[in-house]
Amino acid sequence: MAPLRVLVTQATGRVGKELIAHLNEARKGGRDVFIRAAVRTESKADFVKSLGADEVVTFDYDKAESFVPAIDGMTQVFSANPDPQADGHAAFCKALGDYGKMEHAVRLSCFGADHNTASYDHDVHASIPGTGIPGMLRGYWRDEEVLIRELPKNTTVLRANFFQGHIVKPETSNIDENGFFSSPLGETKNSFVSTNDLGEAAAVVFLGGVQQHGDKYYDLTGPVPASMHDVAADLAKALGKPVEYRAQDIDQFEKDFGPQRRAFFEYLRNGFYTRCSPDFYNLTGKKPQAFYDYLTKPGKAGETGISEIWKAGMWSKGKNVMEGHEE
Repeated sequence: MAPLRVLVTQATGRVGKELIAHLNEARKGGRDVFIRAAVRTESKADFVKSLGADEVVTFDYDKAESFVPAIDGMTQVFSANPDPQADGHAAFCKALGDYGKMEHAVRLSCFGADHNTASYDHDVHASIPGTGIPGMLRGYWRDEEVLIRELPKNTTVLRANFFQGHIVKPETSNIDENGFFSSPLGETKNSFVSTNDLGEAAAVVFLGGVQQHGDKYYDLTGPVPASMHDVAADLAKALGKPVEYRAQDIDQFEKDFGPQRRAFFEYLRNGFYTRCSPDFYNLTGKKPQAFYDYLTKPGKAGETGISEIWKAGMWSKGKNVMEGHEE
């Protein structure tokens, strides 16, 4: 099979690090794979090399001068970016098109607003009359679209449900200190997805090649819809101590995280993300990872979900990270 030269953006992220570890395992099994990890700070170089990266480059979506050194010589790219860096990601996609040698791109995204495999009307919310699709969902589609525009038949998109690791990340100190977490999701069940599965799916797609997976779109979810009470029960079992779920007022949630986050969470409150997709099984031949297993079993990169969740993240209570980036 043809050699792979894969550029992994967001290489130290939840999905990127798993992808690197899976590609490294495939190389040990005989596949010709070269992995270049793109990181924002050189201090992360040793970590990604320990997972199997052959080369590390400093890369930042806000610094266009970092694009060409990252792209040069690569034939595959894993595309992911933080929500506030959409403009930089668009510029990076233009650089990919100008490069002209990128054979296959795999994009990490979210389902619910696209115009190429569905016909979502951006002015029509799934459950609130007179309201449009949440800006964050439209943003995920925009981030897909700018890549598809440059590599229309050479892109595979992994459209993920809400990450399992994001459910209680802003509430970890509350769990530690008070034994409970709050969320506005209540009894609504959502099929939250494991980031371990996303990294594995990305590796399967790269290894399968653009001939098999180019111009394909996969919806990736968890194996079963879970309510916040279900989440609390799994957390209690994994942590070995009581964990209680307490309902949060959605208006207070907006004060804590901003209107963009609230609008997106309305889709987690109305059942839009309840369904379970067969796409992970179709790619890998196995069911998606359950939340409890994500919490307690190390991923290919060696970290459990508990360890990952208890690290600092982008979404912090009282900080609207999307301020200035709203559509």
